[in-house]
Amino acid sequence: MKIAVFVSGRGSNLNAILNYPDLKSLVEVVAVLSDKIDCKAFEIAKEFDIKTFTVGKNEGMIHQDEITAILKKLNVELIVLAGYLKLIPFMLIENFENRIINIHPALLPSFGGKGMYGMNVHRSVYNSSAKVSGATIHFVDKSYDTGKIISQKCVDISDVKSPEEIADRVLKIEHQILPEVVKAFAEDRIIIEDNRVIVLN
Repeated sequence: MKIAVFVSGRGSNLNAILNYPDLKSLVEVVAVLSDKIDCKAFEIAKEFDIKTFTVGKNEGMIHQDEITAILKKLNVELIVLAGYLKLIPFMLIENFENRIINIHPALLPSFGGKGMYGMNVHRSVYNSSAKVSGATIHFVDKSYDTGKIISQKCVDISDVKSPEEIADRVLKIEHQILPEVVKAFAEDRIIIEDNRVIVLN
């Protein structure tokens, strides 16, 4: 299965996918896209000889309207948003319905929505005095963090002293569940039944 990964930061989740042993024979990352021209994740992509694209309006960048055509030309079957901070174009969502997933660094539907990314999320979780946090993988629809939930994993944060500690614990969870969900897609083990997403064993 050919996948594209959208990133805005250092690419640790991209790295987790590329180095997950069970995915080696199942998936091929054929494109990495970012809204930042100096995205650290591009360095990882280059190590693996993966095509990179910067989304924007300047010279040398691709426009949002071009993304769908580029990914179709590359025969992409699944799009993975791994820390991508921009809203996905409607045309892309319509052309890849139920084939775009996002990883969110909290337990949705709490601590989601516009502006809730990165340390903003972990600060909100910390300030709420929540005792657990975790990561959520969900389908992408036309608004932030409202698509159907595919997978979640919790982590105890009852003893943390800072939002940074939460971030560290949640990131470890992200690196576990994202490759597992990608594997489930590659093996056709994800179905939608009675308005719920089921991951078959």
